[in-house]
Amino acid sequence: MNLYTTPGPRDKNTVEHLQVEPVNAARNRQPLYAARKKVFPKRAEGRFRRFKWMVMLITLGIYYLSPWLRWDRGPFAPDQAILIDLSSRRFFFFFIEIWPQEFFYVAGLLVMAGFGLFLVTSAVGRAWCGYACPQTVWVDLFLVIERAIEGDRNARIKLDNAPWSTGKLLKRVAKHAIWLGIGAATGGAWIFYFADAPTLALSFLTGQAPAVAYATVATLTATTYVLGGLMREQVCTYMCPWPRIQGAMIDENSLVVTYNDWRGEPRSRHAKKAVLSGKVVGDCVDCNACVAVCPMGIDIRDGQQMECITCALCIDACDGVMDKLNKPRGLIAYATLSEYAANMARATDNGKTGVQPQRVRDDDGNFIAAIRHFNWRVIFRPRVVFYAAVWAAVGIGMLVHLALRERLDLNVVHDRNPQFVLESDGSIRNGYTLRILNMLPQPRTIALHLEGMDSATMRIPELSEGEGRQFMIDTKPDTAMALKVFVTSKNASSAVSEFLFVADDPAGTDRSVYKAAFNAPGARK
Repeated sequence: MNLYTTPGPRDKNTVEHLQVEPVNAARNRQPLYAARKKVFPKRAEGRFRRFKWMVMLITLGIYYLSPWLRWDRGPFAPDQAILIDLSSRRFFFFFIEIWPQEFFYVAGLLVMAGFGLFLVTSAVGRAWCGYACPQTVWVDLFLVIERAIEGDRNARIKLDNAPWSTGKLLKRVAKHAIWLGIGAATGGAWIFYFADAPTLALSFLTGQAPAVAYATVATLTATTYVLGGLMREQVCTYMCPWPRIQGAMIDENSLVVTYNDWRGEPRSRHAKKAVLSGKVVGDCVDCNACVAVCPMGIDIRDGQQMECITCALCIDACDGVMDKLNKPRGLIAYATLSEYAANMARATDNGKTGVQPQRVRDDDGNFIAAIRHFNWRVIFRPRVVFYAAVWAAVGIGMLVHLALRERLDLNVVHDRNPQFVLESDGSIRNGYTLRILNMLPQPRTIALHLEGMDSATMRIPELSEGEGRQFMIDTKPDTAMALKVFVTSKNASSAVSEFLFVADDPAGTDRSVYKAAFNAPGARK
């Protein structure tokens, strides 16, 4: 291409006129943010839709009902089965009680959640997004309300395009009011996990709950209403990072929702006429049923897309159409890239031609034996096994540690100033602050004694003025008891000696040991 022209003979006074187009010319510039195109998904019927109903009922049931479950832990502990008790810094989950120093259990659960997500994605694609993600569950719930009030897809489109009227206003007000009610119930259920549910519910309704409870409910009401009711698919497309990460988690043997164009192309809306006229057509009749039911508003026939959440509603819609046409199901199905590529290669003669349906069918119209179908064994490949092994190892490790953990803990802090005191009789005294933690929801008596430094004795002013090598200490349930302890030795053998504080439960097997240092003259400051 000639990049410049000159109006006449070229000399030093000639101005070159360059033919170039700016990439961001104002006349061609597109808006940075496009307006949202509303999606009106049609109600789907089929096995995957029924499975989604089941998942929605289970997950919402667990979320809303769990705070109301009771679990008897005795008279000294809360009886709420699942409780995050911030005031006492404890987490209760049925028979399990987690203390702040046991936060590694929470870290382990997060690791399991991460590897569980990797495991599910590598095996069956974005099944989490399509069935169990809170955004998906609440959007499904909001769509149920919308369909109940405004009707199915065509009725909602008609209502949206209609001018404002009393009927339209009443339907919209009713719909958004119920959405806000669901959002309020969502926030209300959340705060019940942090306090006794019946007590908090009564104080909340009477206006006596803490301000943070009302602020939390207001925040979660707004976010649930906006994300689940107004933004919907935009949350998955623009706000969620997982669609951009999933590409690293799946491979050619991961199950994903796939349009099998090796049997669907070429499409024809008038297949019978096309066949009678001698044309070759595929199974897809271009009815767009798969697009109509998609909550993300995409066409799965365009291939894998970031927006696809693998909810499989398009499979239900397409299977329904195939049933009406007396054709085998599976035009849209869960499939792996490897089997799709193999079938596509056969249908196109390794890419040399377009899709030729006769290459994958016999004379009777049935699929030939060489067509590959899903084999469940491909799920158990090294990547999936690795994720499953790590997930199981972390879970088993936590369960074993949970079963064997001690419910008695002892922490000791040596006095820093002074490090020791030289008494009038020549003996040396060190001071310590002991923290005895009884992690059982019941009172018990703990034996505290010394091991090592045979000449040493201890005195606990809060219990007795006498000295000895062992004291019996009554502890309250689920509490940490701090004690001031003085250890005295008449013949310390070195500048720094070591001995053991031992706390154990004479009535049980719990035992906690702490190695402490005893400082004498010559100890480093």
